[in-house]
Parts: sequence; C-alpha cells; structure tokens
Amino acid sequence: MSRPSAERELRSEERAQEDLRPMSTALLTDRYELTMLQAALADGTAQRRCVFEVFTRRLPAGRRYGVVAGTGRLLEAIADFRFADAELDWLRSAGVVDDATLTFLADYRFTGSISGYAEGELFFPGSPVLVVDGTFAEAVVLETLALSILNYDSAVASAASRMTWAANGRPCLEMGSRRAHEDAAVAAARAAVVAGFAGTSNLEAGRRYGLDTIGTAAHAFTLLHDDEESAFASQVASAGPGTTLLVDTYDVTRGVELAVAAAGTGLGAVRLDSGDLPTLAREVREQLDALGATGTRIVVSSDLDEHAIAALAVAPVDSYGVGTSVVTGSGAPTCGMVYKLVLREGADGELAAVAKVSAGAKSSVGGRKVAGRRLEGGIATEEVVLTSPDADVPVVDPVAASGDVLRPLHVPLVRDGEVGEAWTGSEGVQRARERHSASLAELPRAAKRLSAGEPALPTEVVVV
Repeated sequence: MSRPSAERELRSEERAQEDLRPMSTALLTDRYELTMLQAALADGTAQRRCVFEVFTRRLPAGRRYGVVAGTGRLLEAIADFRFADAELDWLRSAGVVDDATLTFLADYRFTGSISGYAEGELFFPGSPVLVVDGTFAEAVVLETLALSILNYDSAVASAASRMTWAANGRPCLEMGSRRAHEDAAVAAARAAVVAGFAGTSNLEAGRRYGLDTIGTAAHAFTLLHDDEESAFASQVASAGPGTTLLVDTYDVTRGVELAVAAAGTGLGAVRLDSGDLPTLAREVREQLDALGATGTRIVVSSDLDEHAIAALAVAPVDSYGVGTSVVTGSGAPTCGMVYKLVLREGADGELAAVAKVSAGAKSSVGGRKVAGRRLEGGIATEEVVLTSPDADVPVVDPVAASGDVLRPLHVPLVRDGEVGEAWTGSEGVQRARERHSASLAELPRAAKRLSAGEPALPTEVVVV
C-alpha cells in the first residue's frame, strides 16, 4: 500500500473512532452556570448539599394538562456531561472561568440522585416533575441542559397527546422534520411517539430509538415523470401494491382512478395533502369502494393540528400525517418549566427550605417534594404534592384512610450518579409510551376536551 493510501486509511480509522465517542453535552449550557460555580468554589459553598426542582407555574393558555417527555434524553445527556480537553481548552481561551474552576470541571461527574415523574406522565401547575439532589457544584450546572430538553420535548408531547386523543384511535404519523432544527426533529419524533404517535418519517429517530418509520413519495416524484400513470406504476413496481400513493398532484378523482389501476384493488392507501379534506375524504372513499378497493386506506395530511383532526372525526379517514403543529407544540413551543433551588445546606450543616419570594407570579415553594395522584374508582381527582421543610423525604401513602388510591408519581432516575438504564434508549421510549397511555386513561373524559379550560386536576400542597 502506498504511503498516501496508508495515511488516508489511518485518518479514516481515526474519524471512525471519533464517531464512536459520545459527544460531550457539557457546553450545552449558559455561561452563568459556570460563573456561579466559580464564585461558589471560591467562597466555600460549592460543596453544600442542595435540592433543585423542575416545575412549571402554569400551563399554556387553554391547556388542561401537560405531558412529561425528554426524561430519557436528559439522562443520556447527563451521562455525557463531561469536560474533556476540547471543552476545557475553549473555556480557557474564552476566559469564561478561572484555572481553579477548570480543574474542578476536568473531574466533573454527577454523583448525586435524581427522581421525577415517569416519562409519559401527565403534569399540572406546580407538579415537581424532576428533583435533583447533590452538591451545589454538581447540580447547578445541569440547569440549562435539563430545561432545554424537558421544555421542548414536553411541549411536543403535550401537543401530540391532544392530537392522538382527537384522532380517537386512528393512527397519527409524525412528519415534521423539515419544520424543525435537525436535532430538534429527532427529539420531536421521539416525544410524539411517547404521546401515542404510531411512527415518524425521521430515520435518525427510528435508528436511535427503535421507532417505526413511515413515508413513500412526495409530489416531486409524480412531477418527475411524464404523467401520473407512469409515476404510480414506478412506485408500485418498487414498493409493491401495499404502498401509499399521493393522489392530489393534479385531479384527485383521476388520481384515485389511476392509483387503483396501477396497484389493483389491494392498493394499501392513498394520501390527500390539500383541499377540503372532509369532503375529499368522503368522495375518495366512495370512489375507492366503487372501484372495489374497499380495503384501501385514506391518509390525510396538510397542516393538521388537534382541532383539524377533531373536525375530521366523522370523515372516512384512516390515519393522519402531522408536521408543523406537532414539532412546534401546536402554538405552545415551551412548557415554561423552571429549575429552582428549594432546599440547601446551611453553614450549620443542616438542610433548610429556601424559596424565591416575588411580588409577581414568579415565586416558588421551598422544601423537598414528592407527589401522588388521587384516584377514585380508577379516575383521577386531584394532584397531591407533599413537601418537607428539612432533610426528611415525604412518603406517599398509596391507600388513604378514605379508601381512595394515592398513586405515587416519583420514580428513581439516577442513584449515586448511576443513570437508570430502564428509562433510556428504545426501551425507555416504550415504557414512557405505556405510562402515558395509562395516565391519560385515568383522566375524566371532560378533562381531555380541546376547548379552553382550567387544568384537569386541582393541586393540593400538603406540608408534612
């Protein structure tokens, strides 16, 4: 082998090894996290034990519940929260922190514990969806990372849940990648599936999280060919008669006729992506049945949201393709979650509750919290948040004296720095999907209405 060829092969091997290394998530944060750390290291408070809590003060206007999503992604990101040479060199060159802080960061590992609502669980204003217990130095630097993941993923899942509810059992398919940042598109696909979507068009999400992927052809494929007939024939020859043919590039009635001619009465599905969808769906169903394609499904897309899906409830539609609305939270692209210090070790070594006091609506409630959901006959009636002003961890008694069930909501996510693998990867997505389905089934039917209203459940805060 020549020397240039050997060098190229060596560089290729080095790149392959680099691709196998996890990308550090340590700089996916705000500068003030590290400047606070620097000051705390200097004054001796960095090693004080602290408890931080993630919650939202209110739901987006009109929403009756939220859906926790992104927990598995957050745990994966915490595992990769490491300051390697590249990160440290940049912090040094940019003058972000001093040498003492860089030395600390070089050995940074989160060794504390994290508990929270299981991914897929419903949440309400004041719900302590995540509790981070560790030293100030360990926990404060996770703030931005935790909020950026949980706020976005939970917004997508909350919107997706409303859509799957409106679909009333008909599959919803996520196809919004082109409407989001390329990394957000993967996160959105995952969050949508947590909330009940049947699949995604995003291949990286499919690879990374074991999601079902969907998609056949766009209008460009039809326009490439000299006529619709040859385009359909080509697609059927490539993908088989079970494929989905897009029939609205030109005339829908003619498109349906040509689609059945190309694939036969065993055609898998036709897709409608424009026009008056309720009317078109009825006309296409009648035409398909008249042609003998009684088993051919109808898929609709075209800027759908939960309200458009609900409007199609009586139309003969078999599944919905949703793009922009789901990846943008259907008008609520963030959940407004915050990361607040609620308990800290004082100079005397004792843990005490702390809270922000504000004349406006940005105050917080101090103390360690756990939560449970009160159920009567299997139906949720109330969110109960137990809070303790000191080191004691409140205990949720599953059975109240009245006989009602108080279902504990917190689960362990990280113990002594070890991430619970049950919540990550494809297994974590499936577990979250199951949790969401079960939690949604507990809500009274009226709580799932799409119309504006108060949170589905009231929240009672109990000091123990």
